[in-house]
Amino acid sequence: MGAFRRRIGWVFGLQSLTVVGVSVLGLYDVAPTAVVIAVIVLATAFAWLATRREWRPVRALARLVSRWEGQPFDPAALHLDQLSAGTDADVASLARGLHGFATRLAGYNQRERNFTRDASHELRSPLTVIKMSIDMLAEEEGLTDFGMRSVRRIKRATREMEVLVEALLILARETDSAIDDEYFVVNDVLHREVESARELIAGRPIELLLDEPARFALRGSPQAFSVLCWQLIRNACEQTEQGSVVICVLPGAVSVRNRIPPQMAGDHPRPLRARGADRHGFELAIAQRISERFDWPLELQTLPGRENISRIRFPRPLSIGEMSGSGQQL
Repeated sequence: MGAFRRRIGWVFGLQSLTVVGVSVLGLYDVAPTAVVIAVIVLATAFAWLATRREWRPVRALARLVSRWEGQPFDPAALHLDQLSAGTDADVASLARGLHGFATRLAGYNQRERNFTRDASHELRSPLTVIKMSIDMLAEEEGLTDFGMRSVRRIKRATREMEVLVEALLILARETDSAIDDEYFVVNDVLHREVESARELIAGRPIELLLDEPARFALRGSPQAFSVLCWQLIRNACEQTEQGSVVICVLPGAVSVRNRIPPQMAGDHPRPLRARGADRHGFELAIAQRISERFDWPLELQTLPGRENISRIRFPRPLSIGEMSGSGQQL
């Protein structure tokens, strides 16, 4: 039996003996009733204080674990070196178990981050070579129509790989990186992403539109925002066989919706079979990870008529005036 239970047993045993003894004295009029009540109250208070003192290490561990909610595990926070020789065996065993678990989890996270970062860096060099080679090939005279279509497909695939590598680097980066604390205008980034995304729908009956009823700025990572929007736009384009993809900038939010013409959403189910039919595909998985990393809530919604909407909300949007006041260039 652990020392904790022994000490608690002694505390409540002494309290019980004290209460029984003073009650007997009061029953035979050996001690006044006021004294009996006072002794019972004092014994109860002593038992409560002693129990609270014994429970303090367990309460400290509970507070520490509750602070780990959504935060990185810090094995050193358990301070095993400060455990006294009189620490209860059960509490010490619990602390050592938590320390071992936190150490293994922190090591796993670090190895995953290192692998993702190193693999992403290694992929950058061959992607650069492919981009340069395909640009030179596109300028080659006498290239057939089939060759030009192949060049466009390779360019699209290269662009998608570039964004994927950038997403992996963002997820592998430490949260306190300086490049995650920049000011940027949301609309400007979206203009660039929409122009890049037009290559995805070249030759397809899809209209890509950017609606800007609002204009605002953010403080964070423009690279992360760019990759997040690209994944949502690409997912919407892959889900749409014919129709339109609309990116809308709202106050403190950005939405991406793929619309399908009414004549296709009714009695013609076959044309709705888009190439990216899985609503929770790889693009959305990457987008979800980035949104959680930067605290930009991502909402997915499917409306009647087969209209899919992806909406990103930004808890702390900035007006263009606030961004100008911070000394940033627009």
